[in-house]
Amino acid sequence: MAIRTEFPYETTREDVWIPLPEGVRLYARIWRPVTDEAVPVLLEYLPYRLTDWTAPRDWQRHPWYAGHGYASVRVDLRGHGNSDGLPGDEYDARELADGVAVVEWLAAQPWCTGAVGMFGISWGGFNSLQVAALAPEALKAVVTVCSTDDRYDNDVHYMGGSVLGVDMHAWAATMLAFAARPPDPLYAGEGWRERWLDRLESLEPLVHTWLAHQTRDAYWRHGSVCEDYGAVRAAVLAVGGWHDPYRDTVLRLVSALPADRVRGIIGPWSHQYPDRGLPPGPAIGFLQETLRWWDHWLKGEDTGVLAEPLLRSWISDSHPPATTYERLDGRWVGDPAWPSPNVAPVRYGLQGEPVQVASPQHTGLDAGRFFPFGNASDLPPDQREEDAKSACFEFAVDEGPVDVLGRPVVRLRLRMDVPHGQVVARVCDVAPDGSSTLVTRGALNLGAREGRDRSVDWPKGSVQSVAFELNGIGHSFPPGHRIRLALSSAYWPWIWPRAGSEAGWTLDPAGSSLELPVRARTPSEGVAFEEPEQAPPLGVTFPETLDEPRPERVVVRDVAAGAWRLEVDPRYGGKRVYPDGLEFEEDALEVYEIQDADPLSARARSEWRIRLHRADAGWDARVSTVSSTECDAESFVVRNEVVCREGEEVAFHRTWERRIPRTAG
Repeated sequence: MAIRTEFPYETTREDVWIPLPEGVRLYARIWRPVTDEAVPVLLEYLPYRLTDWTAPRDWQRHPWYAGHGYASVRVDLRGHGNSDGLPGDEYDARELADGVAVVEWLAAQPWCTGAVGMFGISWGGFNSLQVAALAPEALKAVVTVCSTDDRYDNDVHYMGGSVLGVDMHAWAATMLAFAARPPDPLYAGEGWRERWLDRLESLEPLVHTWLAHQTRDAYWRHGSVCEDYGAVRAAVLAVGGWHDPYRDTVLRLVSALPADRVRGIIGPWSHQYPDRGLPPGPAIGFLQETLRWWDHWLKGEDTGVLAEPLLRSWISDSHPPATTYERLDGRWVGDPAWPSPNVAPVRYGLQGEPVQVASPQHTGLDAGRFFPFGNASDLPPDQREEDAKSACFEFAVDEGPVDVLGRPVVRLRLRMDVPHGQVVARVCDVAPDGSSTLVTRGALNLGAREGRDRSVDWPKGSVQSVAFELNGIGHSFPPGHRIRLALSSAYWPWIWPRAGSEAGWTLDPAGSSLELPVRARTPSEGVAFEEPEQAPPLGVTFPETLDEPRPERVVVRDVAAGAWRLEVDPRYGGKRVYPDGLEFEEDALEVYEIQDADPLSARARSEWRIRLHRADAGWDARVSTVSSTECDAESFVVRNEVVCREGEEVAFHRTWERRIPRTAG
């Protein structure tokens, strides 16, 4: 990583309030080049607190853009950070309308040329696309990283029509802990406490809403850009990583948007900006690449971005299983269109007699983290234990290598004697020593086999064919290895089980197949990126602690009880001290429990502890939350508790308990 200290422009920074039409103000930080000329504006718009939580990351990129002739702006959403107003649901109509108003306000400033770009990762990538679909005139270009165009089937709530147990629960708990944090009086001013209490009184755990919509209804269609790609008028650079759950969005966007205003990049990365150097690498000069995009669309310069292949992808070489990789070997390839003329489907028919699949309920504990962030335990370990709980079919790579690029498809002929069930398919790379590396996976709630917008019971004892796509991947299977398709009827805690699903289903291999998108080897692709560089870091320090760090990921088995517990430390924030004197502490723990033969034993629990402390100002705010989810045969039962303190005094305490009928997912 190169730290750049000299830029074409000197820069200034100021914090401002952006007024919305009804009088609410949003807190913003603006980095600008020192120049008498008007410049284009870049906007990143998030709930994640610009004065503390994202500040280290913001310092890497916003000053860098300002140094290259852009006003780079970071804005806190309404009801978050130091902004006025009350928090709402993610990507609700008010958030997007506010986003349009911010774009218009920025475009109208005397130091702006009237041209605006939006960028962001995850939430900021989502709302960049969603604001672009509202087509404000000033918004000319977007860079969306690790985001989705489909809020139902490619987000943290549902997967293949099933409740995504690991993140439906955990992300709702995370956002409750975020929304409960106070404004910072150093920036928000004297009214910070009243605004905090107003926010707290309005809190509603988001899981209540998310679980109330278990099929792909109008709630999920809102904000899903895939409903109408034609609404997006801005140019879109879509970026993803093969170890990020949202990478399929890149493939859909480059296929659906006009080729003269979209480009896609998919690397080996986790859920991170690809210049940060977090595992797995290699990192790229992402800021330089986006600068080419901005210069073309916002300054009218010919930077050659449209001469690049429509899709630039990383194809990883085969690698042994591990929970982290500093760097994966492989190569960049470029495709002129998507679907690509270089990629053709290759069908592998399953062989053998019909097989009954009734996986133990703890199948899936070696799935790894749904959102890998580059931590030491994020990625799936050796899959042999998971494979042993699945029906496996293997295909030898005799000549090769077999390069896969895109989304595999499984077609299965199934018989089931109960109305509800799930199928999880994993494709693994099996080395000669027997080690099994997870390549990609997918899931289907069998009730959603006729569409995600409905739930259809399986007729008892009937035989039907189902088909579904797995997540996209770029991977090379070498000669001497085997391609393994592993099929299971359970996948906890990713997929929330349902009563009766322990019975599983019977697979008829004769009517079943795996289809891989195989990419032909082509001459040197000429795809390359600069080395990563960033602006100087913020200067946050991490105080030493005498506490022994707990493991990131622990599996505990009670052999006699047939019970399993997965404990996860997501390693979000930890302890750090900011240059402005803020002492910040954040600790979270997630626990998932299940018993071997009982799908109704599934439990999820999250605990958060946050402290924001300014010793020189005598300010000490603390937030603690406890969230739990469980399920009986008829309903989900969710409980949440929030306790907020100012010093030792309890400023707010509330508990919620909801029973939400299980209608589909």
